[in-house]
Amino acid sequence: MPLPFLTADGVSDADDDGDEVLAHADHDRWRRPYRPGPWRVAISAVLLLLSAFMLLATMIVAFAGGGWGGAGACLVAALAVLGSALQMLRVGVWVSRTGLRRVGFFVTRTIAWNEVTEIRTVQQPVRWLGLPRTVQGQALTVSARGVAEPPVLLTDHNADFLTRAEAFDRAADTVEAWAEEYRPVPA
Repeated sequence: MPLPFLTADGVSDADDDGDEVLAHADHDRWRRPYRPGPWRVAISAVLLLLSAFMLLATMIVAFAGGGWGGAGACLVAALAVLGSALQMLRVGVWVSRTGLRRVGFFVTRTIAWNEVTEIRTVQQPVRWLGLPRTVQGQALTVSARGVAEPPVLLTDHNADFLTRAEAFDRAADTVEAWAEEYRPVPA
C-alpha cells in the first residue's frame, strides 16, 4: 500500500499510473463534508465498549451452561448496541454530485440539488445535543420545493459542533459551496 505522506514530495513511486480516484476527489460518492465531532465519537466509543462487554457476557452465559436462550438474548442486545454505535457515527449531512442527504438515527432523507431553492445559516432556537432542551444558536437550513418547513441540517449545538464554532462555520460554508456548484441556475 503506497504511503505518499512518507515521501519528500508527497508522491509515491509505487503508484505512477494515476488511475485511482481518491475518495475526496470523486464527487459522485456520498461523503460528509466535515469530521464527526468529539461528542459523537465519544458516545459511539462508549456504546462500542458496552457492546464488547455484552459480547463477553454472551460468551460467558453460553459457556457456563446458562442456556442458549439467555446467550441468544445477550447476543441480540449486544448486536443492537453495536448497530446503534455505528449508526451514531453515520448521522449527519452527506453530499454528492446528485444531492444532499441528511442521515438521521432512524430516518434518512435525500434532496436532489435541483429541488434545493436556498441553503442559509440562521439564528434560531436549536436543540442542545439533540435533547429536548433548546438554546439560542445557529442552524444551517435548506429550503426545497414541496417542503413547507425548511429542515435543519446542522446546528452549532449538536454532537458534531458543540463548542466548535469555527468547525460549524467551515461545514456550513462547505455545504453552501456544494449547493452553489451543483444546484442548477434558475432561468
